[in-house]
Amino acid sequence: MSWLDRLRQGLSKTRQQINDTAGNLGTDLRETLTTRLDSIEDLEYALIAADVGRAATEEILSDIRASNKSNLQDALMEALTLQLEPDLRRAQFRQLGFTPDARRTVVDPRGHVVMVVGVNGVGKTTTIAKLGEYYLGRGRSVMFAAGDTFRAAAGAQLGVWGERLGIPVVQGPEGGDPAAVAYDAAAARAARGTDLLFVDTAGRLHTKHNLMEELKKVRRVIDKADPGEPADVWLVLDAVTGQNGLAQAKKFHEATPLTGVIVTKLDGTAKGGILVPIVRELGVPIKFIGVGEGAHDLQPFNPQEFVRALFDVDVPRD
Repeated sequence: MSWLDRLRQGLSKTRQQINDTAGNLGTDLRETLTTRLDSIEDLEYALIAADVGRAATEEILSDIRASNKSNLQDALMEALTLQLEPDLRRAQFRQLGFTPDARRTVVDPRGHVVMVVGVNGVGKTTTIAKLGEYYLGRGRSVMFAAGDTFRAAAGAQLGVWGERLGIPVVQGPEGGDPAAVAYDAAAARAARGTDLLFVDTAGRLHTKHNLMEELKKVRRVIDKADPGEPADVWLVLDAVTGQNGLAQAKKFHEATPLTGVIVTKLDGTAKGGILVPIVRELGVPIKFIGVGEGAHDLQPFNPQEFVRALFDVDVPRD
């Protein structure tokens, strides 16, 4: 099964949620706006139910009303894609069509070290392994740092992945200082000239002030070991958590500014619209999305591909 097929399949719950609430999205747009306002109201409920958020929903409906598209689905697809491309001005979008966000088309980290953060249970350690495999497959050298020293299985889990993939893993004693592991790993990366270091961090509750302070400490010691790093902090977010996940993202963003978000488990939720408020409210690009447990089920996020897969429409090829 191709990635696009897996993406379509993974978004089926969200697609069903929208279709069940909004009805026939293929209707004539002018007719819908003039004689079938109930369809617009149904669409509003559908978007909110999919966790798009009220502010974004209102803007989407405004874009639909101003659209020159012939049917409701096409107008909705354009409006959703615009929401996922925050750096594009509206005039540019309508002139150029589905133009990718420049920050998102370059999936590579900006520097050499990426801190990966997130609460327990989002699949952070597994996601790091998938990132390692992704970049190895593109000719990059990779290291891991097992900085989640408080979860007994985390270091062992990352160690197994490292052995399987041939990726060096810097580890410390169970219950040890996560910052010390991060420092040693950053220094080792710089000494070896490895392209990328992914630093796993403890799955901390976003309401715990002391744990957020620890994140800041980890970031500071990485900078001491490798000045200017980490250039990136990526948050792993479970799509199933919906608006609660967005609240988590805001807390992490306050503690240590995020440069990217990875959204996992999109195949397990009807609330795939959560990607819209993540981009809208944080102003941070979504780097990767996951729709399954396999290594290749984590792929770079492409807004056009995502929206078209959501409505089960073929993506045009050059």
